[in-house]
Amino acid sequence: MANQIIVNEKVPTTLLTSDFDYELPEELIAQSPAERRDGSRLMVVDRKKDAPEHRVFSDVIDYLRPEDILVVNSSKVIPARLLGVTERSGGTMELLLLKSLPQGRWETLVRPGKRAKTGDVLLFGDGLLRVKVEDVKDDGNRIVSFDYDRARFKNDYELLDAIGELPLPPYIHKKQKDLSRYQTVYAKEEGSAAAPTAGLHFTPELLDAIKRKGVGYAEVTLHIGLGTFRPVKEKKIADHLMHTEHFHLDEDAASEINRRRAAGGRVVAVGTTSCRVLESVADDNGVVHATEGDTGIFIYPGYRFKAIDALITNFHLPQSTLLMLVSAFAGRERMLEAYRIAVLERYRFFSFGDAMFIC
Repeated sequence: MANQIIVNEKVPTTLLTSDFDYELPEELIAQSPAERRDGSRLMVVDRKKDAPEHRVFSDVIDYLRPEDILVVNSSKVIPARLLGVTERSGGTMELLLLKSLPQGRWETLVRPGKRAKTGDVLLFGDGLLRVKVEDVKDDGNRIVSFDYDRARFKNDYELLDAIGELPLPPYIHKKQKDLSRYQTVYAKEEGSAAAPTAGLHFTPELLDAIKRKGVGYAEVTLHIGLGTFRPVKEKKIADHLMHTEHFHLDEDAASEINRRRAAGGRVVAVGTTSCRVLESVADDNGVVHATEGDTGIFIYPGYRFKAIDALITNFHLPQSTLLMLVSAFAGRERMLEAYRIAVLERYRFFSFGDAMFIC
């Protein structure tokens, strides 16, 4: 099944966006990663127990069983931030690539938007890239096309490596010494504007140890857009329109996931993006099917999970769709209490912060 649009049927709910708020001191927003990827702290939330456990991320192996399978998102963050000028006036411009489209076009966020009208041309990389604004969407995003020397650069991604910058989340203000820490060690398929941050904690050594224990490993790909950082503006969460993101799950990965689960193993999703893919492609019996398409699945309390049994995730922004997803999996009150404890215990929050294992 290719190019299938998968959007979750909304679960009737009276929950408000404000029901997912919590107090977070600004100093707990991590501005840089832990010295070692697997040296982050790990809060273990067992849904059958009252109190969480406090461990180090490398201890996650102790909570995985040989029959389980880890499912990770192998998407790679691209240098999606471009700084340039308008061809007409020379005014400065910033372009953020959100999503690759057919016919070599991109959906983008342009700042300042008033300088990017349909038909305008923007120049980046000292003229190496000419960008033409093809259309302005209702939400203000621009559809653009690229023009560059294709004898010099074989594709858009090779060009972006030469002239683009890695876009960090808006809450990270500190200049990073090593931008490779904003990529997972298994990142391979270019296309994301943001990292699947739950996977940032894994090292090759930890993954090898987990595999030696007998735990399975499978990759999905979901290219993350900047919509993941957009706040929920609707008062009622059921009124929020979820952004869509492109994904694929191949036959080999689907087969191994289904085989492990049928044999009694748990499907452990690494990150909310892996979770969203699996829940998008699962049937009512929890069997996942190889698929490529776009998912706009919105998971919040009331949703019945079909495909995952445990979740590794970071600590998410207040009132965000990601906090709503983990609340659907673990229970809203339990999750808000876990976040309250995390604040008291001085956990580090968001992309470069600490992790949670929910089982």
